[in-house]
Amino acid sequence: MSLLGTLLRRLLRRSPPLLAIGSKAPDFDLPAHDGSRARLADCAGRRVLLWFYPKADTPG
Repeated sequence: MSLLGTLLRRLLRRSPPLLAIGSKAPDFDLPAHDGSRARLADCAGRRVLLWFYPKADTPG
């Protein structure tokens, strides 16, 4: 077993921490469909629904 293989296996076993139900989502900054930037902080005080889908093979 190589050192690189061991390190890769350890990294792949780690999963990102999940948010607890009811906790606040971390702020993010993403490109929007119209080229603008979408930030969660811009929606403070409102309910937000995030809808992600792959762009591959879609007109969007």
